[in-house]
Amino acid sequence: MADPKGFLTTDREVAKTRPVEERVKDWNEVYVPGSLLPIISKQAGRCMDCGIPFCHNGCPLGNLIPEWNDYAYREDWEAASERLHATNNFPEFTGRLCPAPCESACVLGINQPAVTIKNVEVTIIDKAWDSGDVTPQPPERLSGKTVAVIGSGPAGLAAAQQLTRAGHTVAVYERADRIGGLLRYGIPEFKMEKRHINRRIEQMRAEGTKFRTGIEIGRDVNAADLRKRYDAVVIAAGSTTARDLPVPGRELKGVYQAMEYLPLANKVQEGDYITSPVSAEGKHVVVIGGGDTGADCVGTAHRQGAASVTQLEIMPKPGEERAPHQPWPTFPMLYKVTSAHEEGGERVYSVSTTHFEGSAPEEGEAVGNVQWLHMVEVEFVDGKLEQKPGTERKIPAQLVTLAMGFTGIDQDNGLVEQFGLELDARGNVARDAEYATNVDGVFVAGDAGRGQSLIVWAIAEGRSAARGVDRYLTGASTLHAPVKPTDRALAV
Repeated sequence: MADPKGFLTTDREVAKTRPVEERVKDWNEVYVPGSLLPIISKQAGRCMDCGIPFCHNGCPLGNLIPEWNDYAYREDWEAASERLHATNNFPEFTGRLCPAPCESACVLGINQPAVTIKNVEVTIIDKAWDSGDVTPQPPERLSGKTVAVIGSGPAGLAAAQQLTRAGHTVAVYERADRIGGLLRYGIPEFKMEKRHINRRIEQMRAEGTKFRTGIEIGRDVNAADLRKRYDAVVIAAGSTTARDLPVPGRELKGVYQAMEYLPLANKVQEGDYITSPVSAEGKHVVVIGGGDTGADCVGTAHRQGAASVTQLEIMPKPGEERAPHQPWPTFPMLYKVTSAHEEGGERVYSVSTTHFEGSAPEEGEAVGNVQWLHMVEVEFVDGKLEQKPGTERKIPAQLVTLAMGFTGIDQDNGLVEQFGLELDARGNVARDAEYATNVDGVFVAGDAGRGQSLIVWAIAEGRSAARGVDRYLTGASTLHAPVKPTDRALAV
């Protein structure tokens, strides 16, 4: 145990954020650099090293949290990094982006603020990079087997790194112009600077992983032909079909899916544009959807100089304490104030968009630009959401982003059809306990098979699918596999 009295003598402290007026003027991460290091040892000492560590129960990766908490308390950063990497390929990603279901399951959290597990994790990995403890781990020998990984998000990268280290020759195919998937173009720079992705990619290249960008399997390369070229294929293409909003006025200019809006802002940071082709500058912005992607749109709009930002959510406002039907150690739905919400804007709950109203189209244009969003309050009646009469109103909206989630893998690019893949009832690629699809030698991991989920689940599934591929290719595997696709009990 790190500090037997730590949970009694040390209050919870979290990473400090930079002042709002400072950070909205740039795209750097919102946290004060170095603010965690002076406090993190004592924070790690709050861990009780429980006989049954329920933080493991909350973490799909099975992270060895009490072990690296102990090392962090003793400031043995090299040992802490080794324990952290034993179960997680990319802790600098999860330490910044994961909503930390491990903290919701922390035993201390029953009657006190939970251990700051996420902050300890990111401190360990940042120290490891600074100290040179993160080095390439090329395989001792090659198997002679080849694997193609479709998609370079967290699931694809995790599967690729595991399979490369197992000795297989791995090529990652990414349809975008840069590696990283949603990590690259869906996550704003202020949440995770892309240098963290870049150095992991360089590590993987040094280990032997090959990367092929600007190639969409199904359009640029026939999926069946790809299967013939490789001994196995891992589909980690994500759940990229965005949920739409089929209401009058949806066709107006200025109404975009979140994943049409966010990548352009990231491309500005990559140097592709001077300013975003779709900017919130000077506009009244409405974000439809109350989740993390919606918050990303909010923070992006602030930095682009929006005149106002309003975020709409159809569900009621969550409570600030656990609901009775979400007891410890489950992951509760709580009211959350992200860094983007700290920066301003209004959040409106229990409302549904009825239609958009736009300006008259300019000469030569088919439609005008959105100007107003009409909405109505809703409430649950007999388990169904019903509109409340007399609550209709409209708000100014010159830029609208739809951040309402995703419904499944892209079925328009030919990948599913060309492989001959079977889908489950939810529109995801069906797979068995080894992550194998109905097509021999083709496996699936991450959102493409699981449906829209968390980054920590993506990495866990990538690691698990890699084990299934390794066994398929060699008959056995020593790779760590944290979860099975049928394990839904702890799903978040």
